[in-house]
Amino acid sequence: MKKILLALFVTFLIAVSATEAAPAALVKQVRYSQTAQTVRLVFDLDQLPDYKISLTENPAALVIEFAGKVDQAVLPAMTFSDPAVKRLTFGGTSPDGLKIAVELNRAVLYKAFTLTGPNRLVVDVMKEYEQKVQEEVAPGVKLTTLLRGRPEGPIAAYLLEIEPKSGWVIQPVLSNDAIVNLETVKSMADRTKAVAAVNASYFSLHGELLGLTKINHTIVSTGDLARTALGIMPDGQAIIGPVEYEGTVVLPDGANFPVAGINQRRGQDSLVVYNSYYGPATDTNQYGAEYVVKQDKVVSIHVNNTPLEPDGIVLSAHGAAADQLAKLQVGDTVRVFQTLGPVWDKTLHVVGAGPALVKNNSVYLSTKIEKFGADVAGGRAPRTAVGITEDGHILLAVVDGRQYGSMGFSLLELALFMQEAGAVQAMNLDGGGSSEMVVNGKIVNKPSDRRERRVGSALTVMPESPIKLAN
Repeated sequence: MKKILLALFVTFLIAVSATEAAPAALVKQVRYSQTAQTVRLVFDLDQLPDYKISLTENPAALVIEFAGKVDQAVLPAMTFSDPAVKRLTFGGTSPDGLKIAVELNRAVLYKAFTLTGPNRLVVDVMKEYEQKVQEEVAPGVKLTTLLRGRPEGPIAAYLLEIEPKSGWVIQPVLSNDAIVNLETVKSMADRTKAVAAVNASYFSLHGELLGLTKINHTIVSTGDLARTALGIMPDGQAIIGPVEYEGTVVLPDGANFPVAGINQRRGQDSLVVYNSYYGPATDTNQYGAEYVVKQDKVVSIHVNNTPLEPDGIVLSAHGAAADQLAKLQVGDTVRVFQTLGPVWDKTLHVVGAGPALVKNNSVYLSTKIEKFGADVAGGRAPRTAVGITEDGHILLAVVDGRQYGSMGFSLLELALFMQEAGAVQAMNLDGGGSSEMVVNGKIVNKPSDRRERRVGSALTVMPESPIKLAN
């Protein structure tokens, strides 16, 4: 009796296995149709199989797999005249038997379904789409991830919205807490314990910032032109607009000499002011003169590479400027006057970059006014931007570019995107391979260099009582 029951049980298992096993389907014909939005693929089958579909990026393809085979009358490959879909091929190895690869030129989405009478598997390759995911990454900080397919190509964008009154402040951070040298955005976010960060100002290969920056009421870098900047007031309120630095050194005899810049390489016949945000020393050559000033008094005089201390500044002069300062002696009174204008002098922090994107809720590109060249203004590229909404929320945006999954934005497209996101004021930050967003310690976008680029500064989202940064 036991043997009979065992034999019946085995027979039952074999029957169940045979019933559950996916049948091998025969692909009898492949048809397709095209529109501006979609490429529809139709596979005529003798029976409907269990199938799975996946998107791969390297190589870029939509892969369809199921237990089956292809009728000999079906072409081994199909080529498409389409901006998104390159060709369809049969073959390859798959655990399920048949592997169909739809080779792609750019990122797409898809949907699939089956029909009967006759049996068909239909796959729609969607070139135009929009997929939006929102999440609260911290109380008062919302991240929106947007994947958008457009006729021009795909876009991957990341938008942070910060409510300042919810306990967060926006604060610039220097690479390695100094002007010299460079550092990744993630490293800056990690060491300052920022909940989020994006890249900020333009910078040179040495780390010097190419634009106006102010941290904790102290001007730490300047630009040569009046360009758009983000200002953060002591109460957390943000402003965006053009701002220009003006500095003057007044000598004991009342004569004055213009300051060429703050914490930058000293040029010919110029006077540069260094403070401890620059680094450990001025790193200048021996063809000038440097005066250490504390509390408006000259305390020491050097030739070059003067150490920088938190409680003083260094006046570094060359050529005509050095001649003007040549009579200065230890103990002399020297006053340095600096201004950004009556409104901007009240700011706690400033991050300069540009051009402007949105002004008073209208698209406003100040590219020519601010004398930006093709390296910033030309074509589509990865972009970073900051904006302010009507209710005072801060928007930080990063758009990927120069890659399969995202073609990037022109400045006009970036302006329209920021306006769509609710910005009534917005400006461009550094972009290209520098564009990066870090949230809760993770890089959320895909930098176009395929790795993090070391940059000069970051714009961070910090707790309302941030850690003391240095200097």
